[in-house]
Amino acid sequence: MNKYSIKALIEETAQDESKNDFFQLEGPYMLELNINNQTTMLKKGAMVAYTGNIKFEREGMLSKGIGNLLKKTMSGEGTTMMKTSGTGRVYAADFGKKIRILYLENETIIVNGNDILAHEDSIKSDVKMMKSVAGMVGGGLFQAQLSGTGHVAITTHGQPLTLLVKPGQPVFTDPNATVAWSGSLSPKMKTDISLKTLIGRGSGESFQMQFEGDGWVIVQPYEEVYGAAQ
Repeated sequence: MNKYSIKALIEETAQDESKNDFFQLEGPYMLELNINNQTTMLKKGAMVAYTGNIKFEREGMLSKGIGNLLKKTMSGEGTTMMKTSGTGRVYAADFGKKIRILYLENETIIVNGNDILAHEDSIKSDVKMMKSVAGMVGGGLFQAQLSGTGHVAITTHGQPLTLLVKPGQPVFTDPNATVAWSGSLSPKMKTDISLKTLIGRGSGESFQMQFEGDGWVIVQPYEEVYGAAQ
């Protein structure tokens, strides 16, 4: 068989029928949801295809209708979720970002709103805002606290790095490169005025997120500007 034939293309890229987990990956950049009379929350605009009888309903902001007050201050449409229910398969992706599935077992994580692709309806989500620096930094201000038991799918630009935070050994990160952290941590904002003078940089790196305690934080090799065209 010619390796460039249509048959070869189909064999190489066809969806794997043997996989039927509720949340699973069809490659590093494609999430497959196998929904059987279940409900999940999916990032608005992330659906690329589906089969079966699936219904999509637009929800409010991350915590399922948080209200208009935060809508004006939230950073873009990426934080709007769709209630996805029915029976069938849903395929989702987000600008070619790498996808990682996590299963929470009565646990809590904090994730930047723009980096949440999907989560089970059993997972509770609450919007958090770092009020101390509101308006100072273009990204990293709004996060969602995800807690409970169930699947969560998060996205990163490129391969993520997880840094362990230990007592007496704080970790500092760029807000625009920070994806998620353990619920045991409460980051503070650290200001470094000297970094404002760096040539070729804006004010972003003059602010860092400071993590102290016992936990972990995930960063990506990319500074994401929320609300900007991607």
